[in-house]
Amino acid sequence: MRKLEGRIALITGAASGIGKGIAITFASEGANIVIADLVTEAQASDVLTAIKKLGREVLFVRTDVSDEASVRAMAAQSLDRFGRVDILVNNAGIFTESLLEDMPIEDWDRVVNTNLRGTFLCTRVLIGQMLERGDGRIINIASQLGQIGGGAVAHYSASKAGVIGFTKALAREVSRRGVLVNAIAPGPIETPLLASETEAWRSAKLAELPIGRFGSVDEVTPTALLLASSDGSYYVGQTLGPNGGDVML
Repeated sequence: MRKLEGRIALITGAASGIGKGIAITFASEGANIVIADLVTEAQASDVLTAIKKLGREVLFVRTDVSDEASVRAMAAQSLDRFGRVDILVNNAGIFTESLLEDMPIEDWDRVVNTNLRGTFLCTRVLIGQMLERGDGRIINIASQLGQIGGGAVAHYSASKAGVIGFTKALAREVSRRGVLVNAIAPGPIETPLLASETEAWRSAKLAELPIGRFGSVDEVTPTALLLASSDGSYYVGQTLGPNGGDVML
């Protein structure tokens, strides 16, 4: 039997990158999928087609995770279609670079509102129905930069550190009520987000990595599957790090 047979998984920011990889992996293990992303449905066609080819149901809901009304509408459509959400993956995120002394306040707000507020909002609207059933998994995609920081990314690092703290606090609240909350803090992974980095940043980061290369999406998705499945039933409030050695705990 597949590891997520019959489960309903909602993944934010899943039109590309790590979110797309997680959505396809979950579908291949038997889950039906909700894709919540800011892009249009046409722009998400690759992941939607891949999931349908796996014989799973998929719903796309265009969503701005930083906007409460948009998130509430997304949750309502998802629950109307599938009746429940068993697994929530808070993956949607954005990244920009700026020295703090030059950082536009709008940049700070946009990054923190998407990465941290978005994680809170999506969790807030969906955790109730998990707690009512006494069953659910929440996986928050953080970053190794939330653990070690990074030059010219104070806003991003702060938002992802907040996601890690949020994960630990929520896990203490709800684990005895059947909802397991954990985080994944990937290192630099070859995704459109990484491709948008400057060449100087990429070169400097690559030189820091003990493994000597950037990671791939399929080196992150097994961690998400672990946390979503019964194999991860004793993980509570943890931050797992497929990061190529950038962080060693």
